[in-house]
Amino acid sequence: MAETDSYTGKDIQILEGLDPVRKRPGMYIGGTGKPGLHHLLWEIVDNGVDEATNGYASAIEVVLHRDGASVTVTDNGRGIPVDRHPEKRVPALQVILTTLHSGAKFDGTQYITSGGLHGVGASVVNALSSELVATVRRDGKTWRQRYVRGVPKTALREIADGTRGSGTTIFFRPDERIFETVTFDPEWITEQLEIKTYLNRNLKILFKDEVRGNRHVYHHEGGIAEYLGELVHRGNTRPVHEEIFTVLQREMHDGARIEVALQWTEAPKETVRSFVNGIPTRSGGTHEQGFKTAVRSAVRAYLDTHNLVPRGVDLSADDIREGIVAIVNVFMIDPQFQGQTKEKLNSTSARTLVSGAVRLALEQFLNSHPTASDRIAARVIQAARARLASRAAARSARKKARVYRRLTLPGKLADCSSNDPEEAELFIVEGDSAGGSAKQGRDRTYQAVLPLRGKVLNVEQASLKRVVANNELSNVMQALGCGLGAALDLSKLRYHKVILLMDADSDGHHIATLLLTFFYRHMRQLIDGGHVYVAEPPLYRLNAGKETYWAQDDKEKARIVRRLKKRRRDIKIDIQRFKGLGEMMPNTLKKTTLDPSRRRLLQVTIPEGQIAVTDSVIGELMGKDAAPRYRFIMNHAVEVQELDV
Repeated sequence: MAETDSYTGKDIQILEGLDPVRKRPGMYIGGTGKPGLHHLLWEIVDNGVDEATNGYASAIEVVLHRDGASVTVTDNGRGIPVDRHPEKRVPALQVILTTLHSGAKFDGTQYITSGGLHGVGASVVNALSSELVATVRRDGKTWRQRYVRGVPKTALREIADGTRGSGTTIFFRPDERIFETVTFDPEWITEQLEIKTYLNRNLKILFKDEVRGNRHVYHHEGGIAEYLGELVHRGNTRPVHEEIFTVLQREMHDGARIEVALQWTEAPKETVRSFVNGIPTRSGGTHEQGFKTAVRSAVRAYLDTHNLVPRGVDLSADDIREGIVAIVNVFMIDPQFQGQTKEKLNSTSARTLVSGAVRLALEQFLNSHPTASDRIAARVIQAARARLASRAAARSARKKARVYRRLTLPGKLADCSSNDPEEAELFIVEGDSAGGSAKQGRDRTYQAVLPLRGKVLNVEQASLKRVVANNELSNVMQALGCGLGAALDLSKLRYHKVILLMDADSDGHHIATLLLTFFYRHMRQLIDGGHVYVAEPPLYRLNAGKETYWAQDDKEKARIVRRLKKRRRDIKIDIQRFKGLGEMMPNTLKKTTLDPSRRRLLQVTIPEGQIAVTDSVIGELMGKDAAPRYRFIMNHAVEVQELDV
């Protein structure tokens, strides 16, 4: 009972003025570390941005002083009012800088849209600064007032008459008693200031960095479309399509408007930067949710309308958005944020506004840009296939865990003795006959041989279930040992050279193409990592006296014959054509195809920026629809000099 009695009215504290801010700064700026420190700067800069957004200002100057711990922000807006407040009986400037929830952004008459609507920005900066000096230019005069930790130390004084122009200048020095560090980061400031000029195309920002002696001017008339291009460039990725989808300055009801820029890239994840009235919403919110919903619905509708989704491929929202880089900037009269730091938008109306506008515009874009749409569709389907392949491989691995616990390598594999993947090579050969010659001619120390039976499964025309269950492809997967799809782990790859060794005829080329399709669709990291090669065995042997020559095709054979005849017209040339690798003696196969010092290998690569094109070509030439193949054959038939049947 004694403990209860000790809790009385005298224990109740009343925090007046700005005391709550200094007592609990984290409630207002998110913390007292580096982000909280810089939040003070953004609060002041965003007041100038609000002036620009509403048409009252065109330029902001930010000066990071030589000490690195104080900043001056100047705008050419209207200037904070300095007349006496009718209720507080002190200048309006002093009310704004010393009273929480004060300002001109509540009723929408002075600011149609603004980043700060809680009325606590400037007053919080004042409360958490060891010194703040406000200078106002308006009505032909200049006024100044100085504060220390939120308390006025001087009265508002007129310091100049006949002043030209208008605007507000705020100098402040964060309080070292509050913050873990009071040293600003010039790089962070530079990046954020430039972003604000992307989001406000008519705004110019000058940043003077006295710490490093630098001066930067930011002005981006290209707006968020220009910003998107910069994000794609910084991400070190390539766009899938050239045209950037944009929704710009679209007037909505209640004075709201949205700006959106979007482009699909080859990146493995999505990047969405969202803003409300120019303020970054790092935790997203309803406007970002509406955007994602619109993208999913518009792309899905386009794919379904044009029947572009292959049978057996089930698209998810993540597949559709994989690789997108997007900017979403919403302007609203009264946005509702989660917390004072404004990192997440809670306004329910934003979801509907953004979703409706973006979906309609994106559907029109897809239907009016066929080249871009085809590449986007290929990118989405590729993402879905990779995800489904990963899931199927994981499921198959679980089911077959007991079966493969003891038999970890396929029975037909003639493995090498080396355990070093970097020097180990795997030859995938066509048939047991060629496999026999390759096994005898190889260097057993670092060369392994895996024979396949006939033509392997065409994975472009098969379900994932059939792919995983296929015996020949299963042998390849087991031999490589690195997994499949998104679960593929190159660190477990048993051979760093995977060499396709097929007969130098049409059947051999077909089998090589089938295997390359499998690697591209389900083990593309092998190609991206430079691990896949195609061997070029000779098709002809030419004996001229004691000399032997090897030719890989008819053109090379003719070239060798011309060279020999030019040297000696009456020379007798004995020409042998190999019907297959199985006809070669092991020593011959070693000399021509297995020996690294003599063999010819072609490394399989995907040209930069050609993933979408590659995906489309494979789909056309290996897919179930015969029409594209027929067009290809008819278009290129005139190029065929000799047909190998």
